[in-house]
Amino acid sequence: MTDALTDVLIAVALLLVAAAATAAVLNRDPARQSLVLSFLGLALTLLFTFLQAPDVALSQLAVGSAVTPLMILLTVRKVRRRPGDSRSGGGSGDGSGDGASAGGPRGADRDGRPRR
Repeated sequence: MTDALTDVLIAVALLLVAAAATAAVLNRDPARQSLVLSFLGLALTLLFTFLQAPDVALSQLAVGSAVTPLMILLTVRKVRRRPGDSRSGGGSGDGSGDGASAGGPRGADRDGRPRR
């Protein structure tokens, strides 16, 4: 490849990396973040390939584009499916409730009295 074409490809890959990284930071949903993180890994793979670092590109392809987003998605899925989680009910989530949603044997009844 010519030097000018290589420079253009590197500049395009850098723009893709910058755009994907910005999108990952600005996204609030962890599931969407992991998807954008996968695109970021692909963009970094292209960048490393254009910079003639194929070993780093293959590692980035495996880890950054596949394994890490998959682990994030599995973790988010596990956390969201937690049974009896009082924070998923739409409350304030700061633990300053009346005790009606407290779990376990030490929680309170609906009228606020402690269980026996």
